[in-house]
Amino acid sequence: MTVFSPLIDHFNYFIIIFLMVSGLYVVVARGNMIKKLVGLMLFQTSVYLLYLSPGKILGGTPPIIDENFQIYSNPLPHVLILTAIVVGVATLALGLALVLRINEEYGTIEEDEIFAAGDEDK
Repeated sequence: MTVFSPLIDHFNYFIIIFLMVSGLYVVVARGNMIKKLVGLMLFQTSVYLLYLSPGKILGGTPPIIDENFQIYSNPLPHVLILTAIVVGVATLALGLALVLRINEEYGTIEEDEIFAAGDEDK
């Protein structure tokens, strides 16, 4: 056993944290609405991976009751993530439709320009 063994064993969690922080950064730091939607998708992907990581058991079999099998993998996280992916794609489609409509109305998808145009209307 090496010193780096715990780090290698939990490498997927480091990837999850990186994706989560980078997605949150893009949402907060960028003014472009398309970039914000991409950041939200990065964040959603990290949550998917977070749910799926503990769902796989090494040596586990599908939950079929038999005397030959002792360790079972839980299929519930995979089913929930499949549903979450469908909801995420629908949310992204709605977000893109709203960005398209905002672009038609204001002629831009940059937040600061939209806020400035909204202040001029008042």
